[in-house]
Amino acid sequence: MADPKGFLNASRKDWPRRPVEERARDWDEVYVPGALLPIIRTQADRCMDCGIPFCHEACPLGNLIPDWNDLVSRDDWRAASDRLHATNNFPEFTGRLCPAPCEAGCVLAINQPAVTIKNVEVAIADRAWEEGFAPPRPPDRLSGRTVAVIGSGPAGLAAAQQLTRAGHTVAVYERDDRLGGLMRYGIPEFKMEKRHLERRLEQMRAEGTKFRTSTAVGRDIDAAGLRTRYDAVVLTVGATAWRELPVPGRQLDGIHQAMEYLPLANRVCEGDMKASPLSAAGKHVVIVGGGDTGADCLGTAIREGAASVTQLDIYTQPGTERDEDTEPWPTYPKIYRLSAAHEEARELRTAPSADADARLFAASTLRFTGDANGHVRALHLVEVDAERRPVPGTGRRLPADLVLLALGFSGPDRSDGLVDQLGLGLDPRGTITRDADFATNVPGVYAAGDAARGQSLIVWAIAEGRAVAAAVDRQLTGSSRLPAPIGPYDRPMTV
Repeated sequence: MADPKGFLNASRKDWPRRPVEERARDWDEVYVPGALLPIIRTQADRCMDCGIPFCHEACPLGNLIPDWNDLVSRDDWRAASDRLHATNNFPEFTGRLCPAPCEAGCVLAINQPAVTIKNVEVAIADRAWEEGFAPPRPPDRLSGRTVAVIGSGPAGLAAAQQLTRAGHTVAVYERDDRLGGLMRYGIPEFKMEKRHLERRLEQMRAEGTKFRTSTAVGRDIDAAGLRTRYDAVVLTVGATAWRELPVPGRQLDGIHQAMEYLPLANRVCEGDMKASPLSAAGKHVVIVGGGDTGADCLGTAIREGAASVTQLDIYTQPGTERDEDTEPWPTYPKIYRLSAAHEEARELRTAPSADADARLFAASTLRFTGDANGHVRALHLVEVDAERRPVPGTGRRLPADLVLLALGFSGPDRSDGLVDQLGLGLDPRGTITRDADFATNVPGVYAAGDAARGQSLIVWAIAEGRAVAAAVDRQLTGSSRLPAPIGPYDRPMTV
């Protein structure tokens, strides 16, 4: 390590966010532009270059974190970029969107704040683009083999880039009009500006990857017929079958799934429309679901000018410190975290009756009621205990003109017909079954990402994409030099 006492002399300092009053009025990324580089070298110095770096194990990509921390500390950005891109195709995505399980596994985090691994990562990625350290890497020769990748989320893009660089001719099919999957239409602009996505897509085009947008395999193209045209097919269609809330009043107008709401706001940012038809402007908004998607809805509703926004979380409010008995280091702990959207809600007081920021913890929805026109006007809830049992006498009513359901996803959407046309096997959760080589029950068809793993993190999706690419390359050529960071049955560290 560059400074053996760095972790003793420097405290943790994160990339500062712009003032709430400023950022809540626009859709730009929440961080102060240019404020990361002045602090990042000192933060990289805090890495202890551990003999056994548990951050490697906590990250499914196996990122060489101590290596590039040391190189940043020594101001060797080109070498740091090489180390970073050796294990991660899209570090500018993970550096902005991943919740950083690597930091939970940082050895320093045993008794101090962890190294700002995520901030160092995004600093390297952005510097690489600025300095030209991430040029296209087309293959030296073509293999003569063809691969179709269905879905252009992080798993699909990672698989496509790896297979293209290995010399195969790859075509990516995307049912939406633009590439990126949930990174395009699910992630709000204030979390990741889409210019980062466009830049990486241009790199992939220059390497030779072909893209087919507005093409739903199973609906616009017969899935079985597509299989006969390619030597291999990789399914990375995501887990977009959303979970429902079967309570009285669900049929009322004004109750929508989060993924009906968020894409419209992103289309406004893309310039497709002036205002979203589901805009929260002037409305009392209630978000059901306490996860990241709910937080994305929260930040979006604030920027659209909602009259109030409240987020319901069925779990009890977690503490601010790791519970060493139930979630010991180096596992990823469930603790109270304040996202940028929750910080905005707290300072702007979007939900004065909430427990903390905009959230009501240990809250379960009982029913919805509406007006004479059939539009939702109120959400009725009750407090629950740790076992999710209603607590008598705790019923409440929240005004609600717009309700957003952010309850997660159960598996791939079957409405396009892809699953049925190919005859794919599904497990009880509704995800695609596969063997130890990522292969489905259909010869030549592979599955990776959320479609097979289930709803997970972007870093796991990229790792799956890299791993399935190695499996496909090995099947097509007999061997592969592509890295396979995980297997299909690997899971995050738990006790």
